[in-house]
Amino acid sequence: MEVVLLMLITFFGYWLAYRTYGQFLARRVFRLHPDGDVPSVFRRDGVDFVPAAKEIIFGHHYTSIAGTGPIVGPAIGIIWGWIPALLWVFLGSIFMGAVHDFGALVLSMRSEGESISDVAARYVNRRVRYIFFLVIFLVLLIVIAIFGLVIAIIFGIFPQSVVPVWAEIPIALALGWFLYKRGGGLVAGTLGAVTAMYATVVLGHFLPVSMPEEVGGIPSTGVWTIILLAYAFVASTIPVDRLLQPRDYINAWQLFIAMGLLILGVLTSGLGGNLEMVAPAYNPAAGGAPPLWPFLFITIACGACSGFHSLISSGTSSKQISREPDALFVGYGSMMFEAVLATLVLIAVAAGIGIAYKTGDGSVLSGSTAWQEHYASWEASSGLGSKVDAVVIGSANMMEGIFIPKELGIVIIGVFIASFAATTLDSATRVQRYVVTELFRDVGIPQLTNRYLVTALAVLTAAGVAFSTGADGSGAMKLWPMFGAVNQLLAALALLVITLYLRHRGAGFKMLVAGLPCLIMLALTIWAVCLNEVRFIGEEKGLLSVINGAVLLLSLWMVAESVAVLFKKEPKGSAAT
Repeated sequence: MEVVLLMLITFFGYWLAYRTYGQFLARRVFRLHPDGDVPSVFRRDGVDFVPAAKEIIFGHHYTSIAGTGPIVGPAIGIIWGWIPALLWVFLGSIFMGAVHDFGALVLSMRSEGESISDVAARYVNRRVRYIFFLVIFLVLLIVIAIFGLVIAIIFGIFPQSVVPVWAEIPIALALGWFLYKRGGGLVAGTLGAVTAMYATVVLGHFLPVSMPEEVGGIPSTGVWTIILLAYAFVASTIPVDRLLQPRDYINAWQLFIAMGLLILGVLTSGLGGNLEMVAPAYNPAAGGAPPLWPFLFITIACGACSGFHSLISSGTSSKQISREPDALFVGYGSMMFEAVLATLVLIAVAAGIGIAYKTGDGSVLSGSTAWQEHYASWEASSGLGSKVDAVVIGSANMMEGIFIPKELGIVIIGVFIASFAATTLDSATRVQRYVVTELFRDVGIPQLTNRYLVTALAVLTAAGVAFSTGADGSGAMKLWPMFGAVNQLLAALALLVITLYLRHRGAGFKMLVAGLPCLIMLALTIWAVCLNEVRFIGEEKGLLSVINGAVLLLSLWMVAESVAVLFKKEPKGSAAT
């Protein structure tokens, strides 16, 4: 019963935050206006700048920012205890993550759809724009390079997900044609597409697809990585209303249904007395784990606050919003829904896993013994497979409470994890194209702004990293240990730019809605980056220590430049611009 109450109270909190704090930000801080000019209209080009209904953009934005982040992060962050993990998700999402996402979206909309790095040039200076670009390029490079491997691993764990994930492409193309060419209704299109999608889920259950261990001497993960990067190239160059918008919209509905099943599972299992918290409430000395402060706050990023979100807000979403007020629903609302997902994941790994857990020798454990078996130490619970397993096992256990067979529940969860990862891959590739194009345009090399050329550059650089250590496509794993801290540092820098924007607009003390989260995120992430630097040097990881140290120095430089602007007296009347 306590799990049910916990879920209901947190969900009510997210709804209340949207209705109060979100509305305050929209009306009193950012002052959204229904007649405000939006770049999707005045820069409409039929490829990247395409206005769409807020429901469709919500689906795109939500699935792009979510990815595997709110699944993997909470699944490992639970090792420090469910109370600190849940508090960070709850408070972080409301007062930091949603402000960050919403603010970056508004800034980009009011800056002709430019990325957050170009916006930084407007409110700080051009030097900061180049510093920010380097940090963003690195984050996106790692995301693109690693997510091909991530999806390949997920396909290996859940071969039943292969058919449904690839079937989403023709279903999405058909939905885009129905909505934009035939002028069909959104409700009818949604019903048809979602029904077709779940038919492929059932089909995938009976037709699992496994890649051979090697194809032409290339391991299966390498083959999948090549295929997925080729797909990302195509998906990131065609008009957004043909594939990106309808596919992400379908994925969003897929997640809503899966979340609905999980909520019913929590209610049924919890009220039936079969669900209780088996994870420790507070576990700061987890075996082999780094210290809770500051690493909890970089381990759980998506679901609380993540710098990658600012790249989607100022990359794809800002170019498709059709009315300024829609930004509240898309920016702040998506973050609240992501927090809902992160909360359900925490419940799955803190309580659901305790219903039944099958060990390697075939015995079945339950209760706290089951949790301890999986989370015996940091090393035991590390790795993508282990984190995903914890979520899938806990979720499937809870779904059994509503008479969904465990095998089918595993397929449902596996498909939406793989689908979300694929969404993140091609959205990140498209955003990388945007930021590199802006750079070439800014330095006066228009010949290098062709979308096919720049997308090829984004894909090939990621492929170079992915295959830098061999044919299995795992090269990006060398950079992965620094990603969490650098991603959160990006969130702090984005909040800094939002603060400067609000100050420039004459927001007065209201700029603290971004300023205070910025200070907290800067302190936590610089702390984490410094600790990582010490560890990398101690472990003689030269590449990581050089890149991590360079990012730290560049970020401190950007902070110094921004603080100088923050305390510089604004010219009279500038707030009105």
